[in-house]
Amino acid sequence: MQSGRALLLIADISGYTDYMSAHRMSLGHAEATTARLLDRVIDAAPDFDLIEIEGDAAFLAREAEPGNGAPPVAAVTKAAVAMHRAFHVERRNVSTNLCPCQGCTEVDNLKLKFVAHVGEVATQTVRKRRTLVGIDVILVHRLLKNDVDVPEYVLMSEALYRSDEAALDDPAHEVAHDLEGIGPVRTYFVDVEDIAGPLPPTPDPSFPRRLTSTFEMVGRGLPYMLRLRRGARPEADH
Repeated sequence: MQSGRALLLIADISGYTDYMSAHRMSLGHAEATTARLLDRVIDAAPDFDLIEIEGDAAFLAREAEPGNGAPPVAAVTKAAVAMHRAFHVERRNVSTNLCPCQGCTEVDNLKLKFVAHVGEVATQTVRKRRTLVGIDVILVHRLLKNDVDVPEYVLMSEALYRSDEAALDDPAHEVAHDLEGIGPVRTYFVDVEDIAGPLPPTPDPSFPRRLTSTFEMVGRGLPYMLRLRRGARPEADH
């Protein structure tokens, strides 16, 4: 995307640090699982460009000019609901495998949260890698450290919330923050489950399906265990 006014969205996997604190065998499966979850999350938001994978998070953006699709808050909540659903469906798929390692058995502890903002950005290219810079990029990243007391949420800056607050069916909860290098700001959050609703029930997988899932996980985890691959997703592909 080009420099200008942008809608910024970070999808962040919470519980990642504890999840990755495992021995070598579990770590391979944990890394493969995280990559698999982030892939599904990114693919669920085709209206946003992937800017960068940041460990356990995906930083996405799209132009915020008038007429570019849904209004800002509606665009964020629509994307968050789709990404949340994709994350949990895939998390549930991973949990059906029979591998007893921590990387597989503790995947249900992972959650997905979102922070979002709208503001001015500039495009910067360093060593052929393009990224976004500016105070608004810093602000949305600072929002990852917050005082929201629910496990899965969409946290919006005041600038974003005020631009389209009528898009929310229920009022958002206000939380004040003092962000490092920025100062006091007001933010607003909604519980993702309140806007997404529960996942549809699915039948328990058969033993052959669980066995297939186990072999798939072994295959996915092997490159990480042999250190042939690192990280969740090497570059943006959409």
